[in-house]
Amino acid sequence: MNALKIDENLSNPDAAYEALVEAHRGVSEAASAALNARLVLILANHIGDLAVLKAAIALAKKAG
Repeated sequence: MNALKIDENLSNPDAAYEALVEAHRGVSEAASAALNARLVLILANHIGDLAVLKAAIALAKKAG
């Protein structure tokens, strides 16, 4: 099992944030929600480790 990386891991976090914002620019709220759902599933598949995914979900819920 891999551990969830919680330290900054992006070489350019501002560019990553901008890419996420740009992906949602000009789309409806429903299309934005659908995009987020697809992105979550794609990234969950990329993680490929259920324990890491569950740790990420718990962290996201705690932060909200």
